[in-house]
This record gives sequence, C-alpha cells and structure tokens, in this order.
Amino acid sequence: MIKEKYVNKLMAEPGKKVNLKDYPTGWAQNEDFKNLGKDAIKERASELLEANRNTLAQAQELLWASNIYSVLIVLQGMDTSGKDGTIKHVMSGVNPQGCRVTSFKVPTDEETDHNFLWRYTRALPARGEIGLFNRSYYEDVLVVKVHPEILDKQQLPPGKRGDKFWNDRYEDINAFERHLVKNGTLILKFFLHISKEEQKKRLMERLEDKEKYWKFSLSDLSERHFWDDYLQAYEDMLSRTSTDEAPWYIIPADYKWVARTAVADIISSKIQTLDLQFPKVPEESLKQLEKARKELKNE
Repeated sequence: MIKEKYVNKLMAEPGKKVNLKDYPTGWAQNEDFKNLGKDAIKERASELLEANRNTLAQAQELLWASNIYSVLIVLQGMDTSGKDGTIKHVMSGVNPQGCRVTSFKVPTDEETDHNFLWRYTRALPARGEIGLFNRSYYEDVLVVKVHPEILDKQQLPPGKRGDKFWNDRYEDINAFERHLVKNGTLILKFFLHISKEEQKKRLMERLEDKEKYWKFSLSDLSERHFWDDYLQAYEDMLSRTSTDEAPWYIIPADYKWVARTAVADIISSKIQTLDLQFPKVPEESLKQLEKARKELKNE
C-alpha cells in the first residue's frame, strides 16, 4: 500500500479552497520520490498495481457475498486524462458480473425531462456491486458551467444563473452523496489531473498515428480553448464538493502508470476499511452441507 501520508496529500481537504497549482501532475510528488528516482518509483508502482488488483479482486468477492455495501467510483478529468485506460488497468482482475461501467453522453430528451441527477441515479450500483462512472453528475457543474448555454436545453424554471444557482447545484450533489453514504454506498472520487502540455502531447499522438484517429474528436481541440475556464470550474467544484463523507482525490495523471497505481491503491485500501465478512452459515445449513459432502464423496 502507498503510505497514508502520501495518499492524504492527494486528497482535497474538505472545507478548504483548492488551487490546482498546488497539486503536481508528474511522478515526482515529493522529495522522497525525487531521491528514489523515476525508474525506481515506476518499478515499485508496477508491483503495487499488481498487488492492488489482486486485493481488489478478493475484496469484490467479499463485497458481492456480503451484499450490504455498494461502491461508486467517480472518474473526472480533462480530455485525454486517461479515464478509460485507468478503468481498464485497475479493474482488469475483477469479476464483470459484479462490476458495471457507465459512460454518460449528451442527455437524451427523456433525461432532460427530469432533474439533472435522475439519469445518474438510475445507474447507481446495487448492494454488492462496484459501479464506475466515466464522467458523472459533476459534468453538470463543469461543462455546463463552462458552456451555460446548455442550461437553455434543460427545461429549467426561469431564474438567474449566477453564483446562487451553482451553489445550489453543489449542495444538491453533496446532499445526494450524503444520502448514498448513509445507505451503504462507499463513494470514491478521482480527478485525473494532467497538464496542458501533456494533453497537447496526447492529442498530437492521436493525430500522428492512423491507428489512433478513431480516438480523436474535433471537440477535444475546441474544448482545449476553454482550458482556463475548465480549471476554474474544477477548482470550484473540488472546493465545494470534497466532503468528509465523499472526499475528492486529485490524481497526478501526466504519467499513466502513476495515475493507475494511485487509483488502484486508494480503491483497494478503502474497500478494505468496510471490514467485509463472508455471510455466516446457520448451524442447520452446516449439517446439511456436511451431509451433502459425504453423499457426494461416497458416490
């Protein structure tokens, strides 16, 4: 496991203003890491990722068997921040029967006929399940805040769309998450934090490799022009919605192996805090099981 003191530095402290300039995006997060060197850190990260994948697979079996808690993992980040790759590498060892990934696109007509949380509520994991939101209800205080004209399509009652409007949305989200936590959902929220330079590099890779053309969207480039607006929206969102019940983790994502290792470590360690146990088999059932064992053995 990654030392707790390092994990705590990735957390957006509840109630405090977040300035993303205070969170490095590279591998050298502190003096300890710098002294060890990139190669040593990368090798250790690879070992941790594999160990955490195994731990997560075991934890998922307990989660499914106990059927008391659910886990909701929220991934947010700028375009090319590595959300898809993180899901693929971190969750590669879990049983797909108890794990579901939901990616949210532009709302449908049916979805805009309901409140902004409705479509996300429908996709929540059931007890015993792990649910991953690749983008989430936070889009409604991020992309919608950067492009407020989207609100015109949400069929909202008339009114001003100033600070109070956005503050109300943050409060709606916090109340929503408090309700989920009280009812047995462990919420883990990750912001994959990349630099503008790294995003440019990844977009260029897509444009220079024909096999990656399918990954490139012209909207990725057009949204890049709003980089500063998105940074401000993210800082506001992280500041207002990192709570004791559901804190945000700001994950350095310029190096994919760093992001994947950090996310996997936090997920596996936090699920273990649930102290899950396999269901106890009643005494009468144990007798029946022993009888069945003997019968099968003596066939």
